[in-house]
Amino acid sequence: MTDWALRFQGVGGAAAVELGSAMATLERDGEPWLTIDCGGEGLSSYLAHYGNIPRALFITHTHLDHVGGFERLFIGAWFGQQPGQPVKLYVPAPVVPLLHQRVGDYPNVLAEGGVNFWDAFHLVPVSNAFWHDGMRLEVFPVRHHWPDTAFGLRLPSSLVWTGDTRPIPETLARWANDGELIAHECSWAGNPSHTGIDDLEREYSPELQRRLLLYHYGSIEEGRKMAKCGYRVAHPGEVVELPAPGSAR
Repeated sequence: MTDWALRFQGVGGAAAVELGSAMATLERDGEPWLTIDCGGEGLSSYLAHYGNIPRALFITHTHLDHVGGFERLFIGAWFGQQPGQPVKLYVPAPVVPLLHQRVGDYPNVLAEGGVNFWDAFHLVPVSNAFWHDGMRLEVFPVRHHWPDTAFGLRLPSSLVWTGDTRPIPETLARWANDGELIAHECSWAGNPSHTGIDDLEREYSPELQRRLLLYHYGSIEEGRKMAKCGYRVAHPGEVVELPAPGSAR
């Protein structure tokens, strides 16, 4: 039987450097299978644990605490231990031009020229679903800043990862309808682009709240306060066992 787990490289918001940038890796039988996002501190944590760069990533959106590690990822992919094997990137189609503007649009990515930024990657634009290593994953829009700029990820029957978002009860009624663990961003106080504890209690049913694992919070103290309210709170380096994936419905 295959064992699945989620390893958090970082759990912090953009200013919570001590918690690491929000980034996690789905593991299959103890090996990295698919990484979510690529922040700077998160990539440092990934390299310290696994010893090499991620080989496949899903990108939720392009705020720099989620994609700030890409220059180092390019260097690792182009000059690293597996030359000629581009890193696979699954990117929601509306996010592709934003990602290019953020990290790919620079003249002469190497001083000597001869290389395009995307030569180091196998870019796979995705819409509502994609296949990775024999498994079908699903993609859904979330509420973070402008429409169609941020997306979540579902491994059916196993995990739902919201990425940065305001509360999305109607969306989770559709995309977290099979008992999945829900890794949900949350800080102590919400704002126009992020969820707060009061938002969870107002918007989500008790059944949904019981399946939440909170990350992307603002400080160690915030995490303690949320835990005292009865919520499960993720910590940097934590590994969470996941139910085995099933088929999308």
